[in-house]
Amino acid sequence: MSVAKKDYKIVTTKSLFDMKQNGEKISMLTAYDYTMAKIVDSAGVDVILVGDSASNVMAGHETTLPITLDQMIYHASCVVRGVERALVVVDLPFGTYQSDSKKALESAIRVMKESGAHALKLEGGKEIKEGIKKILGAGVPVMGHLGLTPQSIYKFGTYTVRAKEEEEAEKLIEDAKMLEKIGCFAIVLEKIPATLATRVAQEVSIPIIGIGAGGGVDGQVLVVHDMIGMTHEFSPKFLRRYMNLYEDMTKAIGQYVDDVKSKDFPNSTEQY
Repeated sequence: MSVAKKDYKIVTTKSLFDMKQNGEKISMLTAYDYTMAKIVDSAGVDVILVGDSASNVMAGHETTLPITLDQMIYHASCVVRGVERALVVVDLPFGTYQSDSKKALESAIRVMKESGAHALKLEGGKEIKEGIKKILGAGVPVMGHLGLTPQSIYKFGTYTVRAKEEEEAEKLIEDAKMLEKIGCFAIVLEKIPATLATRVAQEVSIPIIGIGAGGGVDGQVLVVHDMIGMTHEFSPKFLRRYMNLYEDMTKAIGQYVDDVKSKDFPNSTEQY
């Protein structure tokens, strides 16, 4: 059944809650720079995530672990300047919040003050509860992240689907309810069974955003570089490519090289 789409001139955490209540799915994509953020925002995406995936797609690292707080603030600042409508959420990077709730608050305040972002995302459940509570206590909105948490990749040892076993699934449900109880405004569920993700979405009142978590959740998120086909090595089951920009860009750049070499560019109409 189709749902009437409300026109939100500016998306807030309250807007996302209302979308869930009204049965309207939430769209979320990543962006890491001004130009991409401007395009994503103008296309009508509800939430822009300045993800620590910038470590992979922008800097070429194998994991999300190397990216620093200063680098995340830089990317977030660029994105915020390009956005007029979407809610901008920024990942706190690895090592800036896990071990110490005081450090978590300091990291959060730096991102909010220096980038102008609207909210933060943190990976984990009860093990980071105190840090999240401190951040929320300072008035900073927090989005949770459960399931496959890339900052813990060396703990997991693989990017395989999480929470397939009952014990891990029950812990995930408990963590989701805990995150809702302490005040998180939404949760990302990454790469977990669709039936489990649907259950979580039904048992909590805050929006559940999925990536590789099926269609029974309240919204979806993808890395924009994957979705538009700028990357081509990464092809998980959950990824739908809406363009093949890698092929198109390679062809266009190759044509430019040929035109320069053949002295076709610039021609008489392309010079002063």
